[in-house]
Amino acid sequence: MLDVTNGGPALRTRRRPSIALRLTLAVTFILLLAATAALWSAWNYGVQAANEAYDRLLTGASLQIAERISVADGEVLVDLPSSAFELLSLARNDRVFYRVVGMDGETLTGYPDLPLPEEAETRAATAYETDYSGETVRAVMTTRQIAERGMNGNVRVIVAHTVQERIALARDIATKAAILVGAAALAIVLLAWFAVRYALAPLIRVERALLSRDPNDLSPFEIETPREIETVVDAINRFTRRLDRRVSAVQSFVADAAHQLRTPITAIRAQAQLAAGEESPDRLRRINKRILDRSIAVGRLADQLLSHAMVTHRTDSEPRERVDLRRIAIEAEQETRRFADAAAELPLLDLPEEAVTVAGDRFSLREAVKNLANNALEHGKPPVAIRVAAEGGRAIICVIDHGGGIAQEDRASAGTRFRRNRAASSKGASLGLAIAHEVAVSHGGELALRDIENGGFEVSLSLPLAGGRP
Repeated sequence: MLDVTNGGPALRTRRRPSIALRLTLAVTFILLLAATAALWSAWNYGVQAANEAYDRLLTGASLQIAERISVADGEVLVDLPSSAFELLSLARNDRVFYRVVGMDGETLTGYPDLPLPEEAETRAATAYETDYSGETVRAVMTTRQIAERGMNGNVRVIVAHTVQERIALARDIATKAAILVGAAALAIVLLAWFAVRYALAPLIRVERALLSRDPNDLSPFEIETPREIETVVDAINRFTRRLDRRVSAVQSFVADAAHQLRTPITAIRAQAQLAAGEESPDRLRRINKRILDRSIAVGRLADQLLSHAMVTHRTDSEPRERVDLRRIAIEAEQETRRFADAAAELPLLDLPEEAVTVAGDRFSLREAVKNLANNALEHGKPPVAIRVAAEGGRAIICVIDHGGGIAQEDRASAGTRFRRNRAASSKGASLGLAIAHEVAVSHGGELALRDIENGGFEVSLSLPLAGGRP
C-alpha cells in the first residue's frame, strides 16, 4: 500500500508468514484433525470398555440369582444370595434393580415394572439398555430353564443398575487418552518446527551469501545446497547471468557511444568554427558539404547504436511471434527509403508468392534487414535487392548488391562490432553486420556471407522455418 507522508511516497510492506510458520500451522491442523479422531475413538472405546466391565458384573449377579432358583411343591422359589449384589455395590453412585419373572410372566420378586428386552432372546445372558425410574439403566437378562414334573418353562432374571459409574469410567479413559494425545501432538509440533527450521537452514545460507555479495559481483553462486533448493540457486544464477548481460550491454553501449560519437561531433564542431570565420563562398560551400556529410554519418551511427541497444534488450525480454519474412522485407525497404539520400538507388524486392514464416521478434528482424540494406547501399554497388525464400527447410532473407563485398580474410570477424572491412568507406561504424549477426543468433539462425555468380555479394539470415500460416 502506498502512503504519502511528509510530502513523499513511502511504500509499506507487510511481513509475510514464513515457510516454517506455514508448515507448522499445516502440521498443527493435521494433528488437530488426527487428535479429534483419536479422542472420539478413545471416548467410544471407553464407553465400550466400561459397558463390557460392568455388564460382566451384572451377568455374574444374574447367574448367581438364577442358580438359587428352585422348585418346591410345584412352586418356583427364589433365594436371593447377598453375594450377588456385593460386586455391584462397588459402583457407589449407581442404584441396582432386579426382577425375576416366572414361567407365566408374573414377577416372582424384585421390581415388577423393570422393562424386559424388546425382543426376548434365548441366549444365556442378554445385555440391553433401557429407561427406568427416570434414568438410563443398563440391564442383563439371564434365562433359567425349569424342567420338573408337571412344570416346564423358562424363568428370567433381570439385574440392572444406572450408568453414572460407566460414564465416569469412560470419561476417565478418554481424559487420559486426551492427555497422551495432547502431549504427543505438542511434541510433534515442536519437533516439526525444529525439523522445518533445520530443513530451511540452506535458504538462510543463500540469503547470507546474497547479502554479503558486492553489488557489482554478478558471477554465479557456488554454494552447497540440498537438491530441493538447487533449482532456486540455479534460477538465481540464470537471473544474474541475464542481469550481467544487460549490465554489460549498457556499459558497452555507453562506452561505444562515447568513443564513436566523440570524434565525428568534434569534427563537425571544428568545421562549423571554420565556416563561421570563412568569407569565401566556394570554401564555405565545401565546408558546409563536409558538415552535411559528417552529420549524416553521425545520424547513421546514432541510429545504429540505438538499434543495436534495442535489439540486445529485446533478445531476452520480448516473446516470439509468427512473422512473415515478406512483410519484414517490405518494412525494411520502407525504412531504408525514408532515411536514404535523395539521389540513392533504392533496394528492389524479390518476394515469393507463398508466405515464409518464422518465430521471431518483428522489430529485431526488421532492424537487421534494414541495416544490411543500408550497408549494401553505402558500401556496395547498385542495384541492391532484398530477397526472401524458403530453401532446404530454412527461411532465408538476404540483401544482394553488385560490389566486391568483404575480403575473405575479414569475413570470419565481420559480425564483430566496430570492425571495419577493407572495402568500407570512412562513413559509419560498421555496426550493421554486428546487429544482423546478433539477431540471427538470438533467433536460432546464422549470418552467412558469400559471393554470387556474375559478380556481386550476398549477406543472408538463415532462420528456422515455422510451420503453418502466419
